[in-house]
Amino acid sequence: MTQNPKINAWIKEMAELVNPANIVWIDGSEEQAELLRAEACRTGEIFKLNQEKLPGCYLHRTAVNDVARVENRTFICTTKKEDAGPTNNWMDPQECYAMMKKLFRNSYTGKTMYVIPYSMGVIGSEFSKYGIELTDSIYVVLNMLIMTRVGTKVLEAIGPDGDFVKGLHAKADMDENNRYIVHFPEDNTIWSVNSGYGGNVLLGKKCFALRIASYLGRNEGWMAEHMLILGIENPQGEVKYIAAAFPSACGKTNLAMLIPPEYYRKQGYKVWCVGDDIAWIRKGPDGRLWAMNPENGFFGVAPGTNEKSNPNALATTRSNTIFTNVVLNLDDNTVWWEGLDKNPPKNALNWKGEKWDPASGEKGAHPNSRFTAPAINCPCISKEFNNPNGVPLSAIIFGGRRAKTAPLVYQSFNWEHGTFVGSIMASETTAAATGAVGVVRRDPMAMLPFCGYNMGHYFQHWLNMGKVVTNQPKIFHVNWFRTNENGKFVWPGFGENFRVLEWIIKRCEDKVDAVETPIGYVPKPEDINLTGLEYEIEPGHMFAFEDLKSILTVEKEYWLEDVKGIKEFYDMIGDTVPAELRSQLAALEARLTK
Repeated sequence: MTQNPKINAWIKEMAELVNPANIVWIDGSEEQAELLRAEACRTGEIFKLNQEKLPGCYLHRTAVNDVARVENRTFICTTKKEDAGPTNNWMDPQECYAMMKKLFRNSYTGKTMYVIPYSMGVIGSEFSKYGIELTDSIYVVLNMLIMTRVGTKVLEAIGPDGDFVKGLHAKADMDENNRYIVHFPEDNTIWSVNSGYGGNVLLGKKCFALRIASYLGRNEGWMAEHMLILGIENPQGEVKYIAAAFPSACGKTNLAMLIPPEYYRKQGYKVWCVGDDIAWIRKGPDGRLWAMNPENGFFGVAPGTNEKSNPNALATTRSNTIFTNVVLNLDDNTVWWEGLDKNPPKNALNWKGEKWDPASGEKGAHPNSRFTAPAINCPCISKEFNNPNGVPLSAIIFGGRRAKTAPLVYQSFNWEHGTFVGSIMASETTAAATGAVGVVRRDPMAMLPFCGYNMGHYFQHWLNMGKVVTNQPKIFHVNWFRTNENGKFVWPGFGENFRVLEWIIKRCEDKVDAVETPIGYVPKPEDINLTGLEYEIEPGHMFAFEDLKSILTVEKEYWLEDVKGIKEFYDMIGDTVPAELRSQLAALEARLTK
């Protein structure tokens, strides 16, 4: 399939290790994909759904012990431990290879090795990077065909002597005590064993697109970020692009596919989705930062996705989608999950494949059940989605879930201060998450679980990028989750967040003023357009101008308390935290105590 001796030698070496019965190269053709689907249906790896209601859609169930990413079993293996940093699990590369080889040895006996050449990004783009994943799972093949650009064109792009990221995956015996997802950034290598769950085995996703790519980006002068990319089109047809980073449960996918309020839609405003999860960002020839989504599909959380929360995401799943760990409606062979609607099927199987009674109180779909859907299905996919040059960024947004501390939106003073704002990103836990309410969890740039090297060096890379970009995007922070004295969310969120995005774009265009505060620039309340907004915060209390003013306030006592937590977090990262960020922290504390 290829004249590249490095690829051929590596596949030969891996085949000798795992001992497959045969080897199949994935060429990216629909004919081959259809044969694989039929084979997976025959073995029970996937189930064909109602092809009239859900054309091209299938259901998959993972092992019961294999339903999510396993951060405690995810390792960065670098020669020096300090290169991985204190926030990553570290293992010596040689020790890790020795351990993993024992787990991989003969794990493909009697099975097929599928060779998946794939591109992260548009094939041929200067943004793009190429990989090859070896797997014994047709489920992985079918997901990679959706999530990445796969096939012989990738081998042509790698060429006779090009480099590639080497990925090896084996389901093995699904032993959760020997489940490992390990990364060797210095070798461009990812190995994953004893898992079949997408987040652990679709090696192009977090493993390559963030952990390995962040390491490559630092060495090569670009950025791999856990960010959505969206375009905002005004009535004149001009489009401005924003990248945004949010920790989990902060509305990232909803924002990526946002539908503007009716008031704005009637004027001609539109929102276009370029990406919902990952952005690769480079300096363009014009001195601006340009961003590209390296993925080709969405790997979204199903529960809570519905016509109100995210109609575009729901529409995306209606064809050529793989559903994982959701409810199977036996009456019409379709799928269901909690939060889809209020009509759970009476005759159904739960995510484990067991008979399920919605009246039992047990959830039918796993809380982390997923859909893998082609991006091209999305009604609001940007026409720039396949642009090899990416899109120019006007703004970068960081977000968190804070009940009282952060205002609805604020702007950083400059790039260095914006990097500081990203580095202190945090969310407070909810009762649903952990049982402990209000615990502050730091997740700088939403990258804590995904940075492939030392977090302090990552902060320095952000500062360095700011110095080489002459036309920097402005940096903002948003918080949709401010609560009142009764614990009710004051801001309506969802599509109404467009009103905040409008202010952000106006700031980028220098069309609106702001109030300088100790933490950054905060909007004047009258500059957030509330026309047509109707939202009942709690019975008898409709959202009003005074409520907006309340969530734009900067409460100094909360921020001073937060400063203590930031100091502890920086001290945990240690000496690699750049001096500039410690100076930013000291300056923040000084402004708050004036």
